[in-house]
Amino acid sequence: MSCDPHYQDPIRPDYVPHSAKEERAWIAKSKRYAADCTRKFGWLLPHLRTTDAARDMDALRAALGQKKISYYGFSYGTYLGATYATLFPKRVKHAVFDGNVNPKTVWYDAQLEQDKAFERNIKFWFAWTAKWDSVYHLGKTGKAVEARYYAIRAAAKKAPIGGKIGPDELDDIVLNAGYNTGFYIPYAEALSAWATKKDPAALLDNLNPGGDDNSFAVYNAVQAADAKWPRSWSKWHNDAAKLYRQGYRFNTWSNVWFNAPVAFWPFNGGPELRLGAKGLPGMLLVQSTLDGATPVAGGLAMHKTFPSSRLVEEIGGKTHANTLNGNLCLDDKVAAYLDSGRLPKGRPGADATCKALPELNDPDPTAAKAAAAGPKGKDLPVGRP
Repeated sequence: MSCDPHYQDPIRPDYVPHSAKEERAWIAKSKRYAADCTRKFGWLLPHLRTTDAARDMDALRAALGQKKISYYGFSYGTYLGATYATLFPKRVKHAVFDGNVNPKTVWYDAQLEQDKAFERNIKFWFAWTAKWDSVYHLGKTGKAVEARYYAIRAAAKKAPIGGKIGPDELDDIVLNAGYNTGFYIPYAEALSAWATKKDPAALLDNLNPGGDDNSFAVYNAVQAADAKWPRSWSKWHNDAAKLYRQGYRFNTWSNVWFNAPVAFWPFNGGPELRLGAKGLPGMLLVQSTLDGATPVAGGLAMHKTFPSSRLVEEIGGKTHANTLNGNLCLDDKVAAYLDSGRLPKGRPGADATCKALPELNDPDPTAAKAAAAGPKGKDLPVGRP
């Protein structure tokens, strides 16, 4: 599904509107995109609700001759799984939801909560980078690294990095560090290379070159169809401006423009499905307590929505949807459940907890370099991690 394949091509107008003129430019861009989607796919758009996808899943189940399915969903996949479980509770065998969407904030309010969580998480990355100033030379405190980042961002608006990375493109790259601590090292290296050596290569390697809007088009189409969104632009503007004034700078306006075509969609979607059903088996929910994309409140709300579920929290985890990433405490609980249906015993709040692994949650760049180099004078055996 492609409405305008070049919509996200660099270099785009600054996400943060510093004047009414700059904001009007993004509004016009968003309106055109909604009009392009309507012109090309107007017949299809009303049929892209998550409930439609869940019914497609059930059609696949029937085609395969299966009475029940087992399901493993991450991020938005938790909402799709919860929708399936609501519509077809007797056809669920096992279900794992990791990085849970908050059923109470579908979908406009979800972006506002994300803005707050990503601000916290990107500050974690700034502070981590400062901790390793001897490696990256971007500042000795989190505030110093943050100031350096915004100075680089402002300069990129005047003279794009490598001729292709303006402020938006830089934000999009660095945002991944707010999703996953696995990006801490490579993005600190990339930003440092530009800041200290004027070498743009690593940042350019992580640039979205544009030319393909499929995921963006489908994202907006599903979000628009699933739920009602504000149709008054003053609501969008006032909410974003308030958050920005409160200090939520990093993701607020970029999140506005990532969703803004929905404000001009050919119809207002919804109402959103009321989740929950009787007769469901026990399901396993996993939630990192410092998840930026799906804040921890979503895990608790999903757990409350499905009383037969059990919730495992990764305490201090900063990576979004973090199972299968090497935390054996989490992964063993998932494996035991999928293998035998074994779940933690129920208790108020989270039913079980796992601590985030320091080596994954707070990586050591010097150890990473040493591991990559391997033992001096010896070759590592083929296939060794």
